[in-house]
Amino acid sequence: MTMKRIDDIYRPLNERVGDWKEVERLLSFAEMKEQTLRCMNCGEPFCHAYACPLGNLVPDQNRAVAQGDFKKAYALLSVNSDFPEFTSRICPALCEASCVHGLDEEAVMIRQSEKLIIETAFREGWVKPCPPAKENGKSAAIVGAGPAGLSAAVTLRRRGWAVTVYERRAGIGGLLRYGIPCFKLDKTLIDRRRKILEAEGIRFVLDAEIGRDVSADYLVRRFDAVVVAIGTPVARDLKIPGRELGGIHLALEFLEGQNRFLAGEISAPPIDAKGKKVLVIGGGDTGSDCVGTSIRQGAASITQIEIMPKPPKERSSSTPWPLWPYMLRTSSSHKEGCERRWALNSLRFLGEGRVEGVEVEQVGWELSGEGRPLKFLSIPDTKEIVKADLVFLAMGFLKSGGEDVLPHDPKNGIWRAGDCAGGASLVVKALASGKKVAAEIDGTIGA
Repeated sequence: MTMKRIDDIYRPLNERVGDWKEVERLLSFAEMKEQTLRCMNCGEPFCHAYACPLGNLVPDQNRAVAQGDFKKAYALLSVNSDFPEFTSRICPALCEASCVHGLDEEAVMIRQSEKLIIETAFREGWVKPCPPAKENGKSAAIVGAGPAGLSAAVTLRRRGWAVTVYERRAGIGGLLRYGIPCFKLDKTLIDRRRKILEAEGIRFVLDAEIGRDVSADYLVRRFDAVVVAIGTPVARDLKIPGRELGGIHLALEFLEGQNRFLAGEISAPPIDAKGKKVLVIGGGDTGSDCVGTSIRQGAASITQIEIMPKPPKERSSSTPWPLWPYMLRTSSSHKEGCERRWALNSLRFLGEGRVEGVEVEQVGWELSGEGRPLKFLSIPDTKEIVKADLVFLAMGFLKSGGEDVLPHDPKNGIWRAGDCAGGASLVVKALASGKKVAAEIDGTIGA
């Protein structure tokens, strides 16, 4: 309990803003040994039993790392996690929010421990294909190669299913590849995992959109089960006056374009923030990703606004431990240079042909007794203009469509998994959903 949590987990700021490499450094064994020794091996490990959607064996993994037994740590991590190289980079670490140590001190560094385990395992050659011992004669089509689809695919394959994954884009990964910036997740890690999955016998059919290149009827007739895992590609728009002006884009248009450019799929980013006054509307992770991408493209200035009130610096009483805390979060991108403002409602876009600014108004929030925002009212005489010549809308995603083509209908062999089933959520929850749905399928018709 005398050991402190490491705060310095990033590469130097002046170095990282000049490239697209991952901003986080890989902590050393010496650092992680000290950090995992902070784990108290609680009798009731809330990190494992309550918080982690995958049910990772966190205390056992920590003990193995502290003992320097990374092979055992990897074996323990592999019990429930099929893609730890992804979650260890982009999961918000729900486990750490429920760490008992976090009640009076700082939580144990669980995510960085997981990252060191999986990267050590790849370096030592322990990560190998795990094809099934025997085939069960059943076949499954997975529609969508994002986290939920990949999780469902690997779960079914290891239970003996013949699995084909259909993806409308040129590469697998979904938002892992096309939404999350390279500075948070190196895309070569997706390619590295793809080789493992293909060696296990999973077949990928890319540039294939269901309803255009492959019919839904064909999938239902050809396969014993169909898993629809197409995510939530429909972003929430901002339908206010002036929305038609040039220079206003949905966040994913910006993020996907940059990722496709870096992957060599296109010759130039379709949206360039160089020299622009950038305004990001939306204060979540997607907005933060727009901030970091704009910085690396050379934006002149970046402002991020949010209609919600500024969260408290410490855990709000509305989300007591072990709940995921409502509190202020500052990302690596925010630390790189960005003005952040809260409680601003966007009223109209201004400009002639192209956006030149946004008229906003301050709002006051009615809070619950615990301090949770409930509803807002406009504050008179607080209107102002925020100048901008490039605006990104990062206000979340709507529940996906597609039900008319492939509705959730287990009686006819169609399941839905991940965000398209439950709404936009975290990658780790999509992975858990894919695994759960695959297990249901196997238990229903796989025997």
